[in-house]
Amino acid sequence: MTALPPRVVENLNSALRRLFAERPDLYLLGEDVLDPYGGAFKVTKGLSTAHPDRVLATPLSEAGIAGVAGGLALAGDQVVVEAMFGDFASLMFDQVLNLVSKSVTMYGKRKPMRVLFRCPVGGNRGYGPTHSQSVQKHFLGIPNLSLYETTPFHDAYPLVAHALDHGPAMLFEDKVLYTRRLHRDGVVDASYRFSLVGAAPGWAHVTPVDGAPADVVLLCPGGVAHRALAAAHALRERGVTAHLLVPALLYPLDVAPVLELVAAAGLVVVAEESTAGGTWGADVAAVLHERLWSRLAAPVLRLSSADSIIPTARHLEERVLLGERHIVDAVVAALEVRGEGAAAPEAVVPGAAPLAGVPVTAPKLNNNDATYLVAAWLVEDGAVVEPGTPLVELETSKAIEEIEAEHGGVLRIVVPSGAEVEVGALIAEVVAPGAARAVPAAPVMPAVPAPREPVPRVLAPRAPVAAVPAPRTYALDRVQQGTAAVVSRAHREVPAAFTAVEVRVDQLLERLRRLSEETGADVGLAEVVVKAVGSAHADFPHLFGSLVDDRTVALVDTADVAVTLDAGRGLFTPVVRDCAGRSIADVADDMMDFRMKAWRAEFTSSELTGGAITVSLNTDDDVLLVQPIVMWPQLCMLSVGGLRERVVLEDGAPVAATVVVLGLAYDHRVVNGTDAVGFLKFVADGLRRPDRLEKLVG
Repeated sequence: MTALPPRVVENLNSALRRLFAERPDLYLLGEDVLDPYGGAFKVTKGLSTAHPDRVLATPLSEAGIAGVAGGLALAGDQVVVEAMFGDFASLMFDQVLNLVSKSVTMYGKRKPMRVLFRCPVGGNRGYGPTHSQSVQKHFLGIPNLSLYETTPFHDAYPLVAHALDHGPAMLFEDKVLYTRRLHRDGVVDASYRFSLVGAAPGWAHVTPVDGAPADVVLLCPGGVAHRALAAAHALRERGVTAHLLVPALLYPLDVAPVLELVAAAGLVVVAEESTAGGTWGADVAAVLHERLWSRLAAPVLRLSSADSIIPTARHLEERVLLGERHIVDAVVAALEVRGEGAAAPEAVVPGAAPLAGVPVTAPKLNNNDATYLVAAWLVEDGAVVEPGTPLVELETSKAIEEIEAEHGGVLRIVVPSGAEVEVGALIAEVVAPGAARAVPAAPVMPAVPAPREPVPRVLAPRAPVAAVPAPRTYALDRVQQGTAAVVSRAHREVPAAFTAVEVRVDQLLERLRRLSEETGADVGLAEVVVKAVGSAHADFPHLFGSLVDDRTVALVDTADVAVTLDAGRGLFTPVVRDCAGRSIADVADDMMDFRMKAWRAEFTSSELTGGAITVSLNTDDDVLLVQPIVMWPQLCMLSVGGLRERVVLEDGAPVAATVVVLGLAYDHRVVNGTDAVGFLKFVADGLRRPDRLEKLVG
């Protein structure tokens, strides 16, 4: 089986491990960088254990950290500084500007200052205004200070080594990019490939596999690369070929290796997540205009995020930050102005709606909710839409789902944002131009009931009554209401039984530790349990089934395992598909993505449906035993408790051991106790028997 490329965070961690092994004078400073925490984004995981005298946790003082780093560099040492969030680099600015960068040349001879400031930057994770900014532009143009950015195309080891050797430097690391995998061996996906051009660290040049020349060249930093690539795919569907140019070195700017590539394009676009004004993109545009003005077919198009703080709410954050849709729309509009490339929308587009109009209704998205909230319209009323255009976001108790246009035409909105609608209710129409506006076919329920008019009453005099404090209440949010519905149905309809086993997991934890050291992969107990449950499907297929009626059980072909996740935004149960047929790395990838989505409460309904069995994760310390429910129409739910230490007898002698309790709730109409115990033992053996364990994680 071919090994998957590492995630960017794993690649950074491996690079630091290698550099610490090679450079005995290298130090790392930062807040909460010591194990077991290993930094806010786990980039420094394992470093303090391997090098306890050179990985140093600091007080919460970015200015102090930067000053100490400058002092170490002046003394001849090398230093990597981790800012917990790039936003806090503003607190380092004085030390970077007036000590570290100037020390290179202000003492009469050149003084190497091998300092690298690592800064996690960017939004799209719901962290809000002060933890989501792209601050690169504030450090551009400082003499002697080099600026780098991680990309999915550049290996971290040569990049970090280059930054240290050409320090002082700053490395900006997009936080969403941390969880993405690197592209290796020139392969991006089935449609695109890449190559590195120019001197190290170079530019990544992303091109279609068929070698089609560029109608558009998109220049962007690494943090925007995935959005630009998605835009390139969307543009190709419209007949526009886009190439990407992604540098690892932002400043000093070296465009010489890509000038000919840029000059050959019909349109040149620079796209970045920061707000406009004094940015890397503005610098690139200015240099290209100076060097290529006579050869450019049009002025360079600059794309940035909105001039706004970055909201925490996902739907608002997406409006502010530059995204795939913004890039596509801007490119299409620019080509339309020039009369080439993508065609302008006509009054009636291909696949258009008939004159009478096509209704847009609230579809059934799950089995729990009878009503949905119209969270946000993604297209303005009266806009021309094409088939497949995302129209509206509907919020269920567990997810926000985009509804797309099935036909082309003009959108006529019937139900405004913020209203609650029943399943099947008319929320809009897609009509031909000039068609009349529809009347709602189903009632729209306001989110807040309108107050009644007061009715005058004549009251007889009463003796004064002491005021009674109003009861303290609060309303359950939509996510909790959905959880309540599922739990109520489970207790009402499923005659559940329960059994549990205790499993010793010392060998498992040691194997996972070695796996982490060897590959940088972040695989934990939860991922192994999910994989072990999936591997039981072939031997216990009926535990993955569902009741059709009192006498019939429907079986499934694949082990699709739902997993409970609660990151403080409600309880979600996303589904890891085909756990038996996919590798532990694939399972870990899915769960990594799901944890991020749970943090932001951004699941789609399709990600939360179709589970054949559920694993309930309750792995906090001191959790001994969890008795789960059975989520109809499933037949079983397995629970995982917390790790705990206990004394066991081994060869007659007491030894310390690490154990975990696995529990199984099961529908007693279908599953008997013998089957439940056999299933639990099968899963437990996957965690404790060396031969079975290697099959799971190998």
